[in-house]
Amino acid sequence: MTEETPGFDEKPDVPSDAAPEDAAQAESADKAGSAPAGDVTDIALQAQLDQVRTALNERTTDLQRLQAEYQNYRRRVERDRVTVKEIAAANLLSELLPTLDDVGRAREHGELVGGFKSVAESLETAVAKLGLQQFGKEGEPFDPTIHEALMHSYAPDVTETTCVAILQPGYRIGERTIRPARVAVAEPQPGAQGIKSGSDDDSSGAKAPDEENGGPDEG
Repeated sequence: MTEETPGFDEKPDVPSDAAPEDAAQAESADKAGSAPAGDVTDIALQAQLDQVRTALNERTTDLQRLQAEYQNYRRRVERDRVTVKEIAAANLLSELLPTLDDVGRAREHGELVGGFKSVAESLETAVAKLGLQQFGKEGEPFDPTIHEALMHSYAPDVTETTCVAILQPGYRIGERTIRPARVAVAEPQPGAQGIKSGSDDDSSGAKAPDEENGGPDEG
């Protein structure tokens, strides 16, 4: 009967002629087989946790994208709402512009008195609340995007095309022009600059005929 020596663990049988690498593999396999069950459970839990984190990141990205799309949608709806409001107000106020022109002419001629004055002022206050703004002043440079030239002339005292008279004021709502200002414009006198330059040259560089010819002939 073989007696077992205490203090020594049994090792897997390895052939005597096996290489050292085979012996190492057999020993590692024995250790893996004897690994605690808790380590395997931890590895499985860690894998599940990684999957949950990946899914959470994907859902978070989807939520952020949806939130950005919703914000863009709200801004687009608000912009369209303002545009529709301006168009509706512009269509209404365009029908009132002739009346406002009559009020302006009556004020210029001193005929805006009594009850007619109160009605006119109430009308102007109402259209101002709707965003109607009047523009066009004498002396401002002519801008074809907001001015309509009905009369044209030349003037020696202007250096650029200038509005010299406002025949009908212009009106706008926000950045939308309902009617351009109808004006009379004046441009600088043609050739005025050239004549002035020629006069300066004559006064500074011209010579008298006698000086060019060396003076009167002697004898």
